[in-house]
Amino acid sequence: MNTIAQAHTPNLASPRRITSWRGLNRHRGLLIAIGVWLMMMLFTIGSIGMTYYDVSNISASGATLAIAAIGQTLVILSGGFDLSAGATVSLVNVVVASQFSNPDVSPWTVLAVGVGVGALTGAFNGFFIAVMRMQPIVVTLSTMFILQGVTLLVMDKPGGSAPQSIVDFLVGDAIPDLLPKPILLIAVVLLLWAWLKVTRLGMAMYAIGSEYASAQAAGVSTRTVQLLLYIAAGACYGLAGVFISAQTGSGDPLIGAPMLLQMFTAVVLGGTVLGGGRGGPTGTVFGAYILMMVVNTLLVLNVSAYYATVAEGSILILAVLASSTNAASPLRSNLRQFKRWWTARAQGLLLSQRPPSAPATMSHGAKSSAVADMPQPSFWSRHASTLRYTLPSFVGFGLVLLVTHAVLDTSLLHWSYYNSLIVLASFLVVLALGQGTVILTGGLDLSLPWTIGLCGILLAGMLKGSNLALVYALPLTLLLGAAIGLLNGAGIVALGISPIVMTLAVNGILQGLALVYSNGTPDGFSAPYLRSLMTDSTYGIAPVVLVVVLFVVLAVLVLGNTAFGRAVYAVGNGQRAAELAGVRVGRTIVLAYMLSGLCSSIAAVFLTGLSGQASLGMGDDYLLPSIAVVVIGGTLIVGGRGHYLGMLGGVLLITALQILLAGTTLPYASRSILFGVVVLAAVMGLREEQR
Repeated sequence: MNTIAQAHTPNLASPRRITSWRGLNRHRGLLIAIGVWLMMMLFTIGSIGMTYYDVSNISASGATLAIAAIGQTLVILSGGFDLSAGATVSLVNVVVASQFSNPDVSPWTVLAVGVGVGALTGAFNGFFIAVMRMQPIVVTLSTMFILQGVTLLVMDKPGGSAPQSIVDFLVGDAIPDLLPKPILLIAVVLLLWAWLKVTRLGMAMYAIGSEYASAQAAGVSTRTVQLLLYIAAGACYGLAGVFISAQTGSGDPLIGAPMLLQMFTAVVLGGTVLGGGRGGPTGTVFGAYILMMVVNTLLVLNVSAYYATVAEGSILILAVLASSTNAASPLRSNLRQFKRWWTARAQGLLLSQRPPSAPATMSHGAKSSAVADMPQPSFWSRHASTLRYTLPSFVGFGLVLLVTHAVLDTSLLHWSYYNSLIVLASFLVVLALGQGTVILTGGLDLSLPWTIGLCGILLAGMLKGSNLALVYALPLTLLLGAAIGLLNGAGIVALGISPIVMTLAVNGILQGLALVYSNGTPDGFSAPYLRSLMTDSTYGIAPVVLVVVLFVVLAVLVLGNTAFGRAVYAVGNGQRAAELAGVRVGRTIVLAYMLSGLCSSIAAVFLTGLSGQASLGMGDDYLLPSIAVVVIGGTLIVGGRGHYLGMLGGVLLITALQILLAGTTLPYASRSILFGVVVLAAVMGLREEQR
């Protein structure tokens, strides 16, 4: 009897052990983050030592990122993304530094205003995402540019000063030589999180992040939950903006720009899964401090600060890969497929598989006769859908021309206006093909700014004013752009990384590489031939105009009359259905991103030729416009529907608006606001198609 009892004892205890293991596995990301943080602390203490002064500095330097990343975590847990987080931090920073001149103002007033501004931006995002059912990526990207414009209107250059009251309130020691105030502030935020987590809102957040449709079917008010979470996230960004104002004592309209990549990296390092449903802000805090300590370690090792964004982008990619450990992850699935393919090939069993031919039910002649007897649809009925979404952009372009003529008294009958229009539009004409193709597949390319920047810097550095150098510099630049696209596509397809995360990380890596290569000061300048391509008007027409016309013809043919173009639309309408139809989905996505990278490098060539040289950040002004022209042209932001001619109409409309604004007294920042509003309006017009 005892023997039987003893034999069964392990089995009776096994469910408890399984439950404990599952509990540990559920918090694996947090435990790993804490472990890595402890190892880095031990490394720092062992290498350079650590005093209370060092602890205080570390806590202060990582607090802004930690608080802002907590807000990003809330959004990601619900299954969303927020690209406007860094811009919100910048806006609150300049508001605090410019609007509170009285040094004795109550710190609670400053906190209320800063957190309130952040919450309002979150409510703006939440309204369009939760209530209007628009895509989080395009809404928050538009909001980012709107906020950047508003920030520049409030303060167009660093300056101002934070009131001393808020500095004393947030910076320094809560308990002298024992507890820094930033640690206390983060602890308060985490306590609020602990309360939120056990409320109905917190549980609903995890529910909609895990499975939105199931949560909705279970009676969860998904729209209300999303709206409240975006407001809470905005409040965190506002608090981060107030803290960084107190920390720096001044305002800077660009202070939040580099934080977006850092936030996503901190969130992933902390164990929160992109896509939602698992993780939490506690791990995010440790992730933020890990990232900050990595950057500080590079500085201690005398590694150039230019490598910081390279490290951040690389860490983000590696962290996402490390979190893809489940059996159903795309990475493991691709590895299993490769293993099966390689085994079959090694055994000589790999045969070319071709879909069986459809049975011939009628002869070719009979089939032709039957088709001839059928009533053929008219041109308008065949292209009704395309015209419906393409014509509005051209109508808008015509209206802008009329307004330009009325406001600027410009004679639109003169060719010089259209010559300038096409030259200025040439960059977006090219970028629209690449970004548009990616969007048609259901993706987005956020690496475009620094693909342009790095390609332009390398081109100018190789040319150094030599026409002869074009022979090798131009092909190498184009190959570099295609290679960057290949990197993006491979990460998305082979490694299963989200397009937003992959291209954002690659953009950060490219930024660091451009800074390292140029040492922060790009040199070299364009070749005379390249310069004349963009500016020579000897015969009344710039040579680039002819190039643009040829490019438009090729773009229409590529997307509308090739197997690749048909595959792009098939993938955008549904990857699973495309696979069943025999479309090579992975190859199509990779080629789409390679095309985007190639188009970015061509745009870099044009920009270098027009300006005569390359500069850091030369591609920053083209990210939102490249998306705007695609959306305005009638392309569905979730993919599957659109036409390049519509994108071309969007290019002409946006460029004509730029010329109109340049001729008015409106500040430059108004362009950023206008682009954001135009994209929101265009996507709102398509919102019924995206539900």
